[in-house]
Amino acid sequence: MIYRIRHVTHYEYVSPVSLCYNRAHLLPRNTPRQQCLSTQIRITPTPVYSVRREDFYSNLYYYFSIQEAHKSLQIDVTSQIKTLQPQMNFDLDLGNSCARALELTRMAVDEETLLAREFCLDSPMIRASEQVREYAAPLFTPDRPLLSAVRELTSRIFQDFKYDPGFSTVATPLNEVLEHKRGVCQDFAHLAIACLRSLGYAARYVSGYLETLPPPGQEKLVGSDASHAWFAVYSPGEGWFEFDPTNDNIPSEQHITTAMGRDYGDVTPLRGVIFDGGGSQKLEVSVDVAAMPES
Repeated sequence: MIYRIRHVTHYEYVSPVSLCYNRAHLLPRNTPRQQCLSTQIRITPTPVYSVRREDFYSNLYYYFSIQEAHKSLQIDVTSQIKTLQPQMNFDLDLGNSCARALELTRMAVDEETLLAREFCLDSPMIRASEQVREYAAPLFTPDRPLLSAVRELTSRIFQDFKYDPGFSTVATPLNEVLEHKRGVCQDFAHLAIACLRSLGYAARYVSGYLETLPPPGQEKLVGSDASHAWFAVYSPGEGWFEFDPTNDNIPSEQHITTAMGRDYGDVTPLRGVIFDGGGSQKLEVSVDVAAMPES
């Protein structure tokens, strides 16, 4: 499957901004199940300097600076992605048990496991706590297959929490999400990761896009898709496995990966600083994910 993704971010400022520096994690990365065929970036006003770079986690990002007064800023990114294979089908009842996965995570010395251990630690936006540990611990009995337990955790979050875009912001603490049982995809991914890390497992944050399909008989609206987030857990000797608690499923070819990190802060779609002016601002974001015919 080939997808065309267009992500448009538009800012309007009350007073002119004289100078800005920005970093955008909006360039889809290559993974074992997807290949980025092309990416076109259009920024208005035209940057005086721009460059594509790779971060510590091998994510691509775009750095740019604008050094002229401007009251609006638009970042328009269009990419084509080829899905190389569906999300791998794996038997949830096979593989490492919870106890074995913990033992190998602590003791194995292969490169992949050593690198994965970083994702067992707290990160700026995700702190393990006794509260989240108690929420997840009953599912992770020693002899149970790890992936089976993670799949049930994914379902439990889906069932226990309400998707509520008006409840949280990027700064809402996890304990509030857990207390009120509501949030958005970012919160649910963070919660699952916190649960896993609190038990000693390696888990990371995945950002990207999800193609949404209109109801039968209706046309799909341009810009109606959205940025999305889910998580991946590491099973030593077996690799990373992805789960989507917002939709209670295992990511398929409709999930398109942009970046991976410890939490949302590592892969923020757009981060930067502005000098002079700005004041209050109006932000509009439009995302469109469209399946394209293969030639």
